[in-house]
Amino acid sequence: MNTSTKHDGPSATHKAPVATRDKPSADVVRGWLQEVPDPEIPVISVVDLGIIRHIEWQADTLVVHVTPTYSGCPATAEINADIETRLRREGIDKIRLQRQLSPAWRTAWISDEGRAKLLDYGISPPVEGTGACGLGRPETTVCCPRCRSIDTENVSQFGSTPCKAAYRCNACLEPFDYFKCI
Repeated sequence: MNTSTKHDGPSATHKAPVATRDKPSADVVRGWLQEVPDPEIPVISVVDLGIIRHIEWQADTLVVHVTPTYSGCPATAEINADIETRLRREGIDKIRLQRQLSPAWRTAWISDEGRAKLLDYGISPPVEGTGACGLGRPETTVCCPRCRSIDTENVSQFGSTPCKAAYRCNACLEPFDYFKCI
């Protein structure tokens, strides 16, 4: 899905449009997007989640390539709106959000900082290279985000959202979500 948006002019809540010669670099834009939270897990940004694939200028239009965590993700529209709102706040006048489905998003794209944020938030991050990733290897026990014990068990493959499974810690007896490995 391509979303092209035109801005009719600055308002009290928007900066003046960015002039062509003042185009911020992809790194600067990525820094702004680091402040855009995932709507389902607000402790992690869309950058840390790994869904911002590429940022580029095409003439005077900023193009941001976004790969949803899965093609039917119900938060996609909200994420796109939040990205656009953040960029408009910086005065970006012409924006195109490019939906990029290939290659498909993988949990390996979650940054190390994002994984730490998930754990601190109470969600055990995905364990790469396990049976949960569909690689045919035995499932490994995941770390309890509360007490950090590895004495945990899978209660259900279905957690609070489609991307999570329900686990229980046998040490502290607390339930928690595990971010499924894809």
